[in-house]
Amino acid sequence: MATSEVIHRPGARVLLLDGAGRILLFRGHDPARPDVAPYWFTVGGGLRPGEAARDGAIRELAEETGLRLRPGDLTGPVWHEVAEYSFENAAYRQTQDFFLARLPEACAVDTSGFDDVELRSVDRYRWWTVADLRGTVETVYPRCLPELLDGPLAGRDIRAVS
Repeated sequence: MATSEVIHRPGARVLLLDGAGRILLFRGHDPARPDVAPYWFTVGGGLRPGEAARDGAIRELAEETGLRLRPGDLTGPVWHEVAEYSFENAAYRQTQDFFLARLPEACAVDTSGFDDVELRSVDRYRWWTVADLRGTVETVYPRCLPELLDGPLAGRDIRAVS
């Protein structure tokens, strides 16, 4: 597929916070571009045809972490963005909703539900503090993640971020 053809897809992501206010992020890379540095990103991905964003967020959370939450355990959507990126020589435009989920504490992450693409492209996970996010030189998506988390960590709604 030529990179000039853009694949449009809806997506859902989860801002998964533990009791200490840390967020779970995965580290991945584009297998087609081994020369490009890896990046960190939130739980989630593309929706299946006809799938509602909340249902997709719950499914993605289970597949990527092993956590089985109910739709009512998610708050939101708390934020919306359009992400444009390339991956494996294809261009994507993903319109995605972000949901918030809170756990009492960090948990072990079970990645046995990863699909083939995730197995090839994701190599680790980490629970990050906002201070870690603000201080890192590594790439984190969405880039405004520390500002997005300011509200929930202070007991408020997600801040509007431009």
